[in-house]
Amino acid sequence: MHLRFSEEELATLIEMVSLATEVANLNPQDKQHSGYVRFEGLESKILESAKHHGMGSVIEFDQARGKNRVTEAFQQESFFQECLEEFRDASFWEELMIRLAERDVLREMGEKAFLALSDEEKEKVTKPQEKRYWEKFSTKGIGQLHWIAGHEEG
Repeated sequence: MHLRFSEEELATLIEMVSLATEVANLNPQDKQHSGYVRFEGLESKILESAKHHGMGSVIEFDQARGKNRVTEAFQQESFFQECLEEFRDASFWEELMIRLAERDVLREMGEKAFLALSDEEKEKVTKPQEKRYWEKFSTKGIGQLHWIAGHEEG
């Protein structure tokens, strides 16, 4: 199969493939996992082809990985980097709200009662707490979070 891309389309494809590989790289599993290996391999193949079609200034060979990658300068100016940063930020806040809300409801109900709930019931009882945390963090940031050292386990 042969596809023809304009230079602008090729640059967009490079960003899309690099974004997909970066997101796959966030997976904490071993980097030899077949899913990540497939993403990284296709990224390298597309970048190699793009290098030979006029995009060599934004692509370099990573000796340590033995694969092509986009240059840091390209990354810093790319839309995919903006998307990745927004994804990380949104994921962090969402996960923080969910974990804090579940922690609070667990303390309130007890572990046994909480674990006996269906996923829908858990969501129903944690949503108000999530909303409460979201309102606090969106107006005051994380400045009011504190670690209470006396509660550390030894």
